Amino acid sequence: MGQLTSKLGGLVPSEPRNGNFQVPPTIVVPDMDSSASERQNSKTQLRRSSVYSTIDLVPQPHHYDIALTNHQIKSRPSLEVLRSSYGGDMAVTDKELGDVSAPDIEQEGSEPQGKQPIRFGWVTGVTIRSMLNIWGVILFIRLTWITSRAGILLTWLILAMSVVVTSVTALSISAIATNGKVVSGGTYFVISRSLGPEIGAPIGLMYSFGNALASALNTMGFSEVVRDLLKDFGIVMVDSANDARIIGVITETVLLCIAIAGMEWESKAQYLFFLALMLSFVNYLVGTVIPPTIEKQAQGIFGYSGDIFVANLTPDWRGTNFFQLFAIFFPACTGILSGVNICGDLKDPATAIPKGTFMAIFWTTLSYVVIPVTAGACMLRDASGNISDMMTGNNTAGCVGLGCAHGWNFTTCTELQNCKYGLSPSSKTMGQLSAYYYIIHAGIYAASLSSALGFLVSGPKIFQCLCRDNIYPYIGFFAKGYGKNDEPLRAYLLCYVIAQILILIGQLNTTAALLSNFFLCSYALINFSCFYASTVNSPGWRPLFRYYSKWTALFGAVISVVLMFLFTWWAALITFSIIFSLLVYVSFNKPTVNWGSSVQASTYNMALSSSVWLSGVEDHVKNFRPQCLVMTGPPNQRPALVDFVGSFTKKTCLMICGDVIMERDKQTRAANDTDMLLKWMNQRKVNSFYSSFPADSVRVGAKHLLQASGLGKLKPNTMVLGFKTNWRESSPESIEDYINTIYDTFDANYCLCILRMMDGLDVSEQLDSEVNQAFEFDESVEDEDQKSPETESAPADALPGEEGVTQDKTVFQSDQGKKSIDIYWIADDGGLTLLVPYLLTRRKRWRRTRIRVFIVGDEQNMEESRKEMITLLNNFRLDCSNVTVITDSERCPTPKNLSRFVDSVAPFRLHGEQQEGDSVSGAKQSTPWKISDKEFEAFRFQSESIVRLNEIIRRNSQHAALVLVSLPVPHRDCSSALYMAWMDTLTCGLHCPVVLIRGNQQNVLTFYCQ
Repeated sequence: MGQLTSKLGGLVPSEPRNGNFQVPPTIVVPDMDSSASERQNSKTQLRRSSVYSTIDLVPQPHHYDIALTNHQIKSRPSLEVLRSSYGGDMAVTDKELGDVSAPDIEQEGSEPQGKQPIRFGWVTGVTIRSMLNIWGVILFIRLTWITSRAGILLTWLILAMSVVVTSVTALSISAIATNGKVVSGGTYFVISRSLGPEIGAPIGLMYSFGNALASALNTMGFSEVVRDLLKDFGIVMVDSANDARIIGVITETVLLCIAIAGMEWESKAQYLFFLALMLSFVNYLVGTVIPPTIEKQAQGIFGYSGDIFVANLTPDWRGTNFFQLFAIFFPACTGILSGVNICGDLKDPATAIPKGTFMAIFWTTLSYVVIPVTAGACMLRDASGNISDMMTGNNTAGCVGLGCAHGWNFTTCTELQNCKYGLSPSSKTMGQLSAYYYIIHAGIYAASLSSALGFLVSGPKIFQCLCRDNIYPYIGFFAKGYGKNDEPLRAYLLCYVIAQILILIGQLNTTAALLSNFFLCSYALINFSCFYASTVNSPGWRPLFRYYSKWTALFGAVISVVLMFLFTWWAALITFSIIFSLLVYVSFNKPTVNWGSSVQASTYNMALSSSVWLSGVEDHVKNFRPQCLVMTGPPNQRPALVDFVGSFTKKTCLMICGDVIMERDKQTRAANDTDMLLKWMNQRKVNSFYSSFPADSVRVGAKHLLQASGLGKLKPNTMVLGFKTNWRESSPESIEDYINTIYDTFDANYCLCILRMMDGLDVSEQLDSEVNQAFEFDESVEDEDQKSPETESAPADALPGEEGVTQDKTVFQSDQGKKSIDIYWIADDGGLTLLVPYLLTRRKRWRRTRIRVFIVGDEQNMEESRKEMITLLNNFRLDCSNVTVITDSERCPTPKNLSRFVDSVAPFRLHGEQQEGDSVSGAKQSTPWKISDKEFEAFRFQSESIVRLNEIIRRNSQHAALVLVSLPVPHRDCSSALYMAWMDTLTCGLHCPVVLIRGNQQNVLTFYCQ
């Protein structure tokens, strides 16, 4: 094997193996230039070839990494390169090996050059962060209060139900997070990449706002605790409400400074909050085992006691109910997505998110289990706090309640329901139970501030990812990132402003309910995303996390929605209304993103299943649809032909744009030609497939497309061609090729439509491009100097398909008003001649047009023929009563028009006396397109009838919007030039589009209901 010479690097010489064979060489490819490599101490990357070829590489990880940027993106050699190379003797360039320079490409997961960003592991990035967000002020000031109302057992039930929801959601998020690389964007990224932008974008916008709201709520909770503490020391700045606002504004500003300082500083602050929380927990647990003092006994604290524990097992609702308490407690479990929200800052999100989230759920659940038990076993529900209520001696007369057994008489305050201490009335129970009261304040501050900071950081990161996807307008300004961690400073400021506004408003009870619904809605969609992805059986759904079930995910989605309405039904309605409005907006704008969502996979599954099912259904005349194979060539070069077929097939029938690529055209076609043409059709709102086929001639390509296009019952049954207007100047072989395509269509039992425009169909000259010569520009036989408004073209240098470029506008895109569609139903073809114009009139632009039907008859039976046709049309349920019977079709045409027809075929006549001894039959075999005198005389009657019919059409339909004429079926002995002349004569002299149409002689209309 020879050595491979490449710009990519040197080749490590191979060594002999077994005396004859050599080990495949290793190609050393540096990731970037030497200076950049030295700065970043990057290692060179080894590319080892397989045993087949020196350029046929073994599997390389970077071939599958779409997030590579700011250096060489490496891809495997193409099949063309592999087939054109042999052994190791030919030099291969960088481009052939697939290395593409992409300094300007921005992909998901890209990182700016310079210092490496800070990345967190599963403990710091997920576990601690999630625990800090789960632990909030509810833990310290509401959990014991809930225990006093619901009792220990039902409090555990509330906790169990909350943990079920969060654990199921954690299972779903773990499955999604391990199904590929998760980058920045958190909850929005997970939902949008799974369910698509229609669902993901509204949730991303709402969840970003919800994080700003949550940050404000936690800051307000902190400010109220600080305000109360200042009151204990007699410090009042203005008044109670404004003091809380002032403290909240200052606190939120400090949190913003920490966030702007970067993730490293934010992480250090979270460490301090975590230590403060741990200290407060230890302080609480130690306090429960310390023998209570007289002052604590007056507050209802008696240490661990069996009778107190038993009394607090059962509920004492006191005006509340189970679901009200559930709604109050549930926000304490809504921090499980904190690690997901900063997934872009994790070292390994796929590993960190499952491990860290479940660890956080375990430890926080353990703390939520312990606190109700310890508090319920040590403290009475009601106590006065007065030392004078201590009983002396054994006198318990008149004493009511459990306090009597412990030597205290709290009967008075219990009966009056004005006790200030105990589990029920006090929100400071944990502080009272603690070894040192004010250390609990440190825990409250840490819980509220850590949650506020976490939401302040995660919300902008989600919003930044949403902005970068360009789904909503006017928010791209906030997509810019700064520093090594790509910090969303602009989004930080936006979140800060929103939070400050909410803090200054101060009335957050209503919005707090809405916040819980935002989180529950996110949980529901995350679970539904997991269920949906598992159900559609997409090959791309391969999560590394296996401990999930689609049914548990569905249960999590349903229970989350149910809880939304059980908590606050009006907030649930508001949440769904907002999501629906945003969904409608995104669906209407149809963002050009392709994320491989499970919705796409489901659409494929439904299409596949429906196609397979449909293939077993027998055809029925009632369900006949003209499924069209339209020989457009490149669709953007024949827009009138595309618009005509699209007008009656859109959302109703199959349409395939067929493009025969000639050998001479292959070099002029761009590599992304198919994508550009599909984009052009989408911008033109044409519902069509595009299929190209390389062939030596139009006939061969069209024949293969007829046979191979479609799938099952979704196969074309109608061929649509453009009229070959330059047939007189074309080569005889070209005419023969075109006519034989028509013959092949009839032989395949297909229907046929041929569209002729006065100004032609081909606009390729305006596009400065080349196409096959199947169709050319048309010049009207009459009024050649009159310009038609049928096609309004874009500038000559414009490329249809590009954004911002006005596409060619055709007559089929204009409102036709009250013009007429004239149908010359000369021959009974099964009804296609009537069906196509009926489908046209169902479109908005053609709805007001009148259909006029012309049939051939004799003068004696004219009225009877007319009534018979009207009855037939009524039986077909076609709204058409304007029927005209043509009684003069058998008259001879005018000499002028007949002479014009004879002159048009004169160049193609084969006169016997001109053969110089050769037989006419021999000349006919060598030039089959020629018209012999015998043939001309044999078809004289048909020729004169067609000339006469053209006179009638021009007399009646000069002002019609569209004319449809039954296409004559040619005899096998009819030469191509003569048949071409017939079609030309039949459609000439009109300023509106003309369609020659012929069914396959099978019924496409019926007036029966079975």
